[in-house]
Amino acid sequence: MALEVYWTQFAENKLEDIFLYYSQVAGIRTASRIVSGIISRSLELEKNPLLGPKEMQLSDRIREFRYLVYRNYKLIYWVNKDKQRIDTLNLFDCRQNPEKMDET
Repeated sequence: MALEVYWTQFAENKLEDIFLYYSQVAGIRTASRIVSGIISRSLELEKNPLLGPKEMQLSDRIREFRYLVYRNYKLIYWVNKDKQRIDTLNLFDCRQNPEKMDET
């Protein structure tokens, strides 16, 4: 059974920030390509929700957070069994301090 990928408002805002940043520094075409790549990567979770490894930086949380990588970005998610979906929580730029991931 395939699960739906659900983007939280926080994750959507991060995706928009990424688009705005790259549209200014590299152009709309590049920004669109990066955002499309992130979204495509997330859709791989529909058929295989445990595809990403566990996020050790968030291992002290109640939920089991996992991640997928696309270029410099980690897509942080968890499998929400109650709602039968995959909740994307954050897009984290891996070039930043990992402690900033706790904002999720």
